[in-house]
Formats: sequence, structure tokens, C-alpha cells
Amino acid sequence: MEQVEKLKYLKHDAIYLLKKLSGDEVPDWGLMNVQQMIEHLSDSVRIANGKDPHSLITPAENLEKLQAFMLSDKEFRPNTPNSLLPKAPAPVKLANIAAAIKELEQEISDFELFFSDDHSKIQMNPFFGPLTFEQWTHLFHKHFRHHLRQFKLIA
Repeated sequence: MEQVEKLKYLKHDAIYLLKKLSGDEVPDWGLMNVQQMIEHLSDSVRIANGKDPHSLITPAENLEKLQAFMLSDKEFRPNTPNSLLPKAPAPVKLANIAAAIKELEQEISDFELFFSDDHSKIQMNPFFGPLTFEQWTHLFHKHFRHHLRQFKLIA
């Protein structure tokens, strides 16, 4: 899938699928509820759009292997650990799922804006290192699909 198609997927297809969720769904894995998952997606986009910059936490000797996985089409496994997340999911910040989706749409828009002047600009990912717009888009496509599968929105 090309970068343009992946960006369209994030902005339209994923949002369309998320809007189908009522909040009563039980995930196939993990502890986050629907709204926590959507807010988690927004948190991840905020790292890429410059609102919540992070330093690299991956040891240098592991970076090449992790980047190769990130750039591959291999999906994240269920229950993939994220050392930036607390053991118990964070309480929701927003009033409801609709507000969380609206925030996610805005963060994606701000991500595009952040890179609009230069798609080769670099923004640090704490796990995968310095990424360009294209690399972030690929990662978000992989990450969003992981959580859409978690809530049975895609196979």
C-alpha cells in the first residue's frame, strides 16, 4: 500500500471504523476500553506532530532490528508491550468516544501540517528512532490496524 493510501486509511477508513464502536465492546486482548484506545492513538500521533516530543529509549544496538520490523508489513502481535504506558490503562481524559475521535482527527490533521513544509523532516519516535513523514505514516497504519483488530473492526 502506498503512502497516500495509508494516509487516506488513517484519515478516513480508520475513523469510519472507530465511529462504529459504542464503547461496550470487549477487546480481544489488552486492558484498554474503546475510549482509552482512541485516546492512546491520539497520544501516539502527538509524538509525531511535535506536540509531545520524546527521546529515544531503545538501546542503539537494537535500533536497526526494530526499524526493520517497523518498516515491514508484519503486524504488531496482540499484547505487544509498550513501556510508555502504565500497567493499568490511564483514565479517559475526554467526555466521550465522539470527543476522542474528534481529537484523533485533529491530531492527524496537525501531523500532516507539521510535515507539510518538508516530508523528509525528522521527528523522534521513542522506540523506532528518527522517522520521516512517510515512515510515521507507515507506522501509524500498522499501529491503527493493530487496535482496529483488537476491537474486531478488521480481521
